[in-house]
Amino acid sequence: MNIKDIVKLPDQILPGTAACPGCGLQLNLRLTLKVLGKRTVIVIPASCTSVIQGIYPGSAFNIVTINTAIETAASLSSGIVAALEVRKIPDVTVLAWAGDGATFDIGLQALSSVAERNENLLYICYDNEAYMNTGIQRSGATPLGAKTTTTPTGKREHKKDIFGIMYSHHIPYIASGCPSFPVDLVEKVKRAKETRGTRFIHLLSPCPPGWGYPSSMTIKVGKLAVETGIWVLYEVIDGSLKFTGLSKMIYEGRVRRKPIQEYLKMQRRFKGITEEDIRLIEEWVETYWDYLKKFT
Repeated sequence: MNIKDIVKLPDQILPGTAACPGCGLQLNLRLTLKVLGKRTVIVIPASCTSVIQGIYPGSAFNIVTINTAIETAASLSSGIVAALEVRKIPDVTVLAWAGDGATFDIGLQALSSVAERNENLLYICYDNEAYMNTGIQRSGATPLGAKTTTTPTGKREHKKDIFGIMYSHHIPYIASGCPSFPVDLVEKVKRAKETRGTRFIHLLSPCPPGWGYPSSMTIKVGKLAVETGIWVLYEVIDGSLKFTGLSKMIYEGRVRRKPIQEYLKMQRRFKGITEEDIRLIEEWVETYWDYLKKFT
């Protein structure tokens, strides 16, 4: 599939959302729903997405949309899967669409339970690396050194290893993506749609107001995340990991990673970051790549 093919796919997001200009979340969701199509039920926990969809009885989404509490995206989706099976309604994708707060932190227990049972649903975490909808508080996905309203001098911990957590559940499909690489993202959503069991996709969602960069620079910020290696594109099918897209080229030595500073300096949340923290981030990137290589 190429860009022209993607553009031709029908949109399931209508004009008039309440998303911020340059919202990485909306780019991710638009691409995802183009692939999944009309026969999709989307479950949205409390998050930015529950705001941008619009206020009842109106909606900017052209699919069945169900809102739920922040900790229950996975469990409610599980119930919908069971109801569709009982009513013998085929060919419907149940999509749990949750932010990093609802995935890494508050909803992790329900996600783990669904994955342990290998429920037939697609869970996508759009990761903007903080609780953006409630005022930019740190989450388990916030990277070291990033300033939030609850870490005003910079977070002291690295991101939680959500890949390792999901891999340990032995689910059939895990992948990562970024809206700056739409073909890579779309191909992974398509593969997930065609797979049965619990599928988990982790999407980087650059956030202009939360990260502190001009709204016109979302695609560039996402590209730099991958080019510097701080975000890795991969997919895991039945336990075997392979790097994809630009990350594959980096892994094979065909492309050199750009300096981490190029990514950090574009974002106000890293303003004033110390040289020691930059060194710690660089070490984390190296360690994370070595860690992922063990699963290939």
